[in-house]
Amino acid sequence: MLVVKVDVPHLEYDIHSLIKAFYPEENVKVLSPDTEKGEGGLVEHILNAQPVTFYLSLTSQPAQLVYEDEKNELTHCYTAVALYDFKVSNGLLEKEDKNKFKQFLYLSLCDIHQKVLPWGNLTGIRPTKIAMTMLDEGKTDDDIRAFMKDNHFVSDEKTELALDIAHREKELLSPLHTKEGYSLYIGIPFCPTRCLYCSFTSNPICAFEKEVRHYIECLKKELLYVKEAFKDKTLDTVYIGGGTPTTLSAKQLDELIGFVEEHFDLSHLLEFTVEAGRADSITEEKLQVLHDHRIDRISVNPQTMKDETLKLIGRQHSVEQVKDAYALARRIGFANINMDIILGLPGEDERDVINTIREIKKLDPDSLTVHSLAIKRASKLRAWIEENGVDCLNNTDKTMEIAAAGAKAMGMNPYYLYRQKNMSGNFENVGYAKPGKYGVYNILIMEEVQTIVACGAGTVTKRVYGNGRIERCDNVKDVKLYMEKIDEMIERKQKLFAD
Repeated sequence: MLVVKVDVPHLEYDIHSLIKAFYPEENVKVLSPDTEKGEGGLVEHILNAQPVTFYLSLTSQPAQLVYEDEKNELTHCYTAVALYDFKVSNGLLEKEDKNKFKQFLYLSLCDIHQKVLPWGNLTGIRPTKIAMTMLDEGKTDDDIRAFMKDNHFVSDEKTELALDIAHREKELLSPLHTKEGYSLYIGIPFCPTRCLYCSFTSNPICAFEKEVRHYIECLKKELLYVKEAFKDKTLDTVYIGGGTPTTLSAKQLDELIGFVEEHFDLSHLLEFTVEAGRADSITEEKLQVLHDHRIDRISVNPQTMKDETLKLIGRQHSVEQVKDAYALARRIGFANINMDIILGLPGEDERDVINTIREIKKLDPDSLTVHSLAIKRASKLRAWIEENGVDCLNNTDKTMEIAAAGAKAMGMNPYYLYRQKNMSGNFENVGYAKPGKYGVYNILIMEEVQTIVACGAGTVTKRVYGNGRIERCDNVKDVKLYMEKIDEMIERKQKLFAD
């Protein structure tokens, strides 16, 4: 564990995010005056068990960062220069000085590690939103380039990527009913097995088979509320995700999608996506059901084209099964198929990424989503790293370049981007697609320009107001609790959308 002490409150999130960007494999605890008030005993326990690695004094004149190594020896002391001089009044950092503080902390960490991060001091998950907002304000591309470099130290490569995507997103979102419409997400929280890296709401289908019938009935009840509450709104996109939606039987998929068709006006729909996902959940009968319901877009997700890695991460299918599932989907008639891959999986190197891209090129999907492995606290991966070491995770500039070049060779453009906490290599997730095959919902979830109503266990509904304000309400993650409290889940939405 890395312990950070700071003498000013309300900066815990920013400090934690930046420190984690340099130390993704470490647990980080930030202790502030607020922490010590609320968790006095716990703080004392932490300090007794673990030496402090970083001391941040913002009240000193000038501000300082002190770094001590694992031997508890002073190795670095940084003083804020005039350019990054920030003011503390009444024990709080002035709001307008927050980025100055992040700049100072970031540059100090760069010096300690003798490296820079591709996204600089940006810690949010939506870097393209900066470019989008500035374009909406009438700023030029050069204005945006200068802002990203001077204020956030973002590399030229990542700035150009963000700009390219922002321009494409603006074009793709133009037909959207931003204010008069909404999108619908339906969550299926079941999977054949739980993957090593997964932190999503997913439960082994074998343990919940008897519960699925009741779960679908609860979904229907929640969907009927949405139908009534949004009867005067235009439905733009529908996305059935998970988990793995195709863990449902063909009959259950037919029932659920048929229910949506019966109760919602789909005449203005821009896209209807179902994550078929794992090859070990895909059958001809299920794919035929999806095709009969005119599902526009599906995913067949290998994550890697290396059998040894698939076994290690807990996926009960082979590379050959992925190829067979993909070929079956094409044969049935799907014209928009996405594939997901993850870079930085345990034990994989550049040669493995080259092989994965080579095999995907042969299949020629319509879109490719490239994920950088994220080390989530709730995943089994963290325990695996503790046993095997973080050195087994290899995501680099080169592997990202291999994936990007592969997507380009398939005629794809980057169209959405997001980041997650604790990403291997501090990179990003990028969606690539051929022209006309872009996933609008993927952009919506990142750019937050339209209300998304989410139904099912572990889902989050976002209400987007005309002034850009966003409010959320979440459904409980536990499947059984969701079913027990379905009326409460609906009441939460009623409160959120009450005028």
